[in-house]
Parts: sequence; structure tokens; C-alpha cells
Amino acid sequence: MTLEELTAFFSTLSLPSFRARQVWQWLQQKGVSSFADMTNLSKALRDRLAETCCIYDCRIEKKSVSALDPTVKYLFRLHDGEFIESVLMKYKYGYSLCVSTQVGCRMNCAFCATGKSGFVRDLSAGEILGQIHAAQRDESIRVSHLVLMGMGEPFDNYDNVLRFLRLVNDENGLNIGMRNISLSTCGVVPGIEKLEKENLQLTLSVSLHAPNNAMRSSLMPINRKYPLEELMRACRHYADATSRRISYEYTMLGGVNDSDECARELAELLKGTLSHINLIPANDVTESGLKSSSPQRIRAFAGILENEGRTVTVRRSLGGDIDASCGQLRSKHIR
Repeated sequence: MTLEELTAFFSTLSLPSFRARQVWQWLQQKGVSSFADMTNLSKALRDRLAETCCIYDCRIEKKSVSALDPTVKYLFRLHDGEFIESVLMKYKYGYSLCVSTQVGCRMNCAFCATGKSGFVRDLSAGEILGQIHAAQRDESIRVSHLVLMGMGEPFDNYDNVLRFLRLVNDENGLNIGMRNISLSTCGVVPGIEKLEKENLQLTLSVSLHAPNNAMRSSLMPINRKYPLEELMRACRHYADATSRRISYEYTMLGGVNDSDECARELAELLKGTLSHINLIPANDVTESGLKSSSPQRIRAFAGILENEGRTVTVRRSLGGDIDASCGQLRSKHIR
């Protein structure tokens, strides 16, 4: 609930508005998972809330800590027994958390472990928020940056994701700035068009992964519904309307999408756009049979893009020893 909704709810219980603010602070600032922890409320009120309300917390089912870098992978158990994943990463600027927005995913991209286990349900805004609180409690840190690139397609759960963004950005809550949030989509065009109207200063990341329709449709079924011409038209309009640069994610798959010709096609596709290209060495997903491009091939690919005047970076590979790719930990756990 927003503070306004919580205040209105408390009024139906004949409780003063300051009580709503107290509960809001416990939930949004301190991230408690039990009404019993709200010690500035009377025991009678805590008991009453516990009888009538629920806090859907994320409980740590499994925690994997990388021996290669300061990356932590969480498998969280939800209130109904379902599982989701989050990844905590440490950078020079602070801690970034990659959060899930759904249990499973409908998109079924060829290189992603999440889609292999199918779609179960959407996450509520509180369950998305709960991943942050759980990681902060466990590591005794403050998360300052977020990426919505975990399990699920954010635009397939648009209303809950938007509610989450408003909550996490609230200055009286976690107060994570929109400019520190990146939202990733596999290319759901109506979602891009709706987000444009929200006028949020977050970073939109578009999972491209191929420079032409034939290749992209073979890797990402969503392209059959929203082909590149339609996707790029929406992206150009979004960038023009928001003056925000779009990050195009491109997973490097050995022998699939990493040729010199693919690099030239990609450079042409993004010509004249307000864009940044993020090349991602693929995490091996056993179910797909796909492998990452070699470091030499990635460097050559990046060099062609740079020679064509495109802005490009190669994402640092994190958590390779702890199944940090989306969906890998959950798929192993539920087998």
C-alpha cells in the first residue's frame, strides 16, 4: 500500500493517521516482516493487525556466495511456497540488486533458464519490494541501485511493477532514485508506449540479442508479435519523448549472433538513435545448449560497433560460479 492507501485503511479501523505513518515506516524504511517487530505500537494493535493483515515476506531458501567476486545469489521462498531469485552485486558506487517481477516467465527466450520452467504467476509490488528488504537485512547493507532484470517480463506485470517503482522511489521509504533504476524488457511494445507516458527518469533497457527479424524470432518468440521495425519505432519515440538514452542488451552467443556481419547489422539498426549497446557474455544454460562467445570474438564485435560510431560496453561477468543467470537456481531447486 501507498501511505495514502494505508491511512485510508486505518481510518476504517478507527485508527489515527499517525498510526498509519508508523506502520509505513516499519514496512518501507525498516523492512520488517512481522507486526510483532513494530515496537512503538501497542501489543493490542499489533495483534489486531496480525489477525487482519498480511506481510508477504521473501524468506531465504538458499544463498550462494561467489568465490570469484562479491556477488550473492538468493533463492527466495514466497508465502505460497513458490520460488524466485535475486542477485546482489557490489560495485564501486555501492550495491545493486537484480530483482524478479514474476514467478517464471511467458516469454520463453532460447537462452534464458527462467522460461524453461514456464510461467506461474505475477509478483505483487510488495513481493518485488520484499526482495530488497530481505537482501538488506541479510547482508546489513543498503541497496542503492536496482535492475529489473530477474525472473519475468516487467511489462507483462505492468501495474504491479509501476506500483513498486512508486513505492521504492518514495522519499519516505527506501528512496532509491529513478536514475538508479534500470527496467529491462524483451520488447513488449505496448509496455514501452505506456511507460513513455509515465515520465519516469529510469533507464529503459531493451533486450535485443539479434540484429534482424529472422535471427531474433528464433531466439525470442516475442519478436513474432512485435518485430524489429515496430520495436525500434517505439524505442525511437520513447527516446525522443523522454530524452533518455536506451540501453540495448545484446547477449553474445557463440556461432549464433556474434559474426562481423551481425555487428555491422546491429550498428545500422541503431544508427541515429539515442542509445548505448551493452554486450553480455552469455551464462551457459544447460537446457538451451547455447554457449558464450569467446572473449576475443566479443572484443572484435565491440570494435566493429565502435568503428561505426556506436557507444558500447562489455558487461563484466559476475557470479559465474553460483548460477547467477536468471532462473538457474530455481529450476534446479524445483526439479
